[in-house]
Amino acid sequence: MRIHSLCTVFLLASLGLEVESFVGGARNRVKISELRGRRTVSTTSSSSSLYESGRIEDPVGTESGVDLANAGEATQRLGAMAGPTVWTEFGRISQEQQDDLANLGQGFPDWLPPKFALESLVEAASDIAHGPHQYTRTAGHPNLVNQLANRYSIHLQREVDAMKQVAVTVGASQALYLSLQTLIQPGDEVILFEPFFDLYNNQVKLAGGKPVYVPLRFVPYSDDNAATAENGALTGGTWVLDEQELRKAISPNTKAIVLNSPHNPTGKLFSRGEMESIASALTDLANPNCVVLSDEVYKYIVHAPPKDEKERNGESALCDGHIHFASLPGMWDRTITISSAGKTFSATGWQVGWCIGPERLVAPIHQLLPYVQFCASTITQDALARSLPKADMPYEGYDSYYHYLKAKYTRKRDLLVTALKDAGFAVPDYSKSPGGGFFIFARIGNEIRKALPAECVNVANDAAPGGVARLDWALCQWMAEEKGVLCIPSSPFFSPERAQAGASDEFVRIAFCKQDETIEEAAEKLRRITASPASESDDGAAAAATVAAETAKATR
Repeated sequence: MRIHSLCTVFLLASLGLEVESFVGGARNRVKISELRGRRTVSTTSSSSSLYESGRIEDPVGTESGVDLANAGEATQRLGAMAGPTVWTEFGRISQEQQDDLANLGQGFPDWLPPKFALESLVEAASDIAHGPHQYTRTAGHPNLVNQLANRYSIHLQREVDAMKQVAVTVGASQALYLSLQTLIQPGDEVILFEPFFDLYNNQVKLAGGKPVYVPLRFVPYSDDNAATAENGALTGGTWVLDEQELRKAISPNTKAIVLNSPHNPTGKLFSRGEMESIASALTDLANPNCVVLSDEVYKYIVHAPPKDEKERNGESALCDGHIHFASLPGMWDRTITISSAGKTFSATGWQVGWCIGPERLVAPIHQLLPYVQFCASTITQDALARSLPKADMPYEGYDSYYHYLKAKYTRKRDLLVTALKDAGFAVPDYSKSPGGGFFIFARIGNEIRKALPAECVNVANDAAPGGVARLDWALCQWMAEEKGVLCIPSSPFFSPERAQAGASDEFVRIAFCKQDETIEEAAEKLRRITASPASESDDGAAAAATVAAETAKATR
């Protein structure tokens, strides 16, 4: 018998049945005595102590094929990471449950790019005169870097040199990778605002650097104790940067600060005041070679711009609500701006990214590029160069494609927010908290916690941070396997120490870059999690009708 749910495994084991489990991606025959011995793990145990105790198998072994003792330096810098991860584990679940799963997990749109972008791709591929089927300029296809230089000259309110201050890469991930490789020496420190996109942590390590974490502080809209006393409900809130925490983290070894706004996973917009505090700390405390790496891949998806006009001072004329860090006084010379086409044009597979910055920071990236790959795809670079001016034209009844994109994501966000609130999650109030990107960092409400079987929490799982499925992980796995909704736990977006201390327990990341049908399906399944059996049948049709009506109204 093949069982994919930990909860079901424990239920069958309690009846004395031998079952097959797939815990942490590894297949094991599990008996009742073994399950009862492994069922829960101390939440204060470190991952190393769990491995030493034998309660979790070392992921670096014969199955993974990785021998750290004889591995290269890059592999050794990553450490014992050959086992399953959040992406492999929830990817496995999505494959096994795909026939009955509303997948709100990974952050990529599940629809086609806009028609003009597809037409541009066809035009580029069939252009006999220019034939972009061969190598192009290593630092970036001339047509594209000229387009990017023109746009960033407007964004940053300064002249950007297409040949010297722009580098085209294979996606934004490679842009960050090459930036770090050209900046970091062994032992240098890189500041990450926590929670953070998990790729940052390991790219810093690959460069030989040391991640230094500055926690963003979650501030609830109302006092948790008062809210609980009043109606038992937790509230959403805002993530804020504590300037003093940042200033304490900067040392003579600080070589870079990674800024991501709009932010993955929280959806936070860093305010102008927060950006100014970063600039001030950089100027006052950091060594002169310290650089800000500003990841701005979600800049065209600012669905809730700041209400305060002062906070919008200096925003780009082309990006409503977005401030480029490099546009702040004195920051051009100390910033590499990173972005890509994937999120903006719903074309993550095109893999075209770029770095923008002063020649002294971009020239070393130019130097490395031919040794990583000769060039990014010529066809997709040319297609993007053709698409950019078209995106500024009126589109689907909107002033531009970018205005259409913002409206589309705002509508999808509101559909998901309604469903999450109905299910008992606490979510951001976008009239109070500015927001961007296509993720909601939802807080696990008390009713949701009660619905989750207790035996699913704090179970040994070698894919989870620290080897333990804490509340966030347990809930996401249970919802995917038992309720048919896939979300991503928050713990992989936190440092191991903070995750094991419980900082990530309350949150899950939920994507709304999905078709309306997927969001509607998820909405209905989410509603059932906390619905009583008696009310479920009565409310089901009404809830589905409400979601459908909201969708129809929003699309008119």
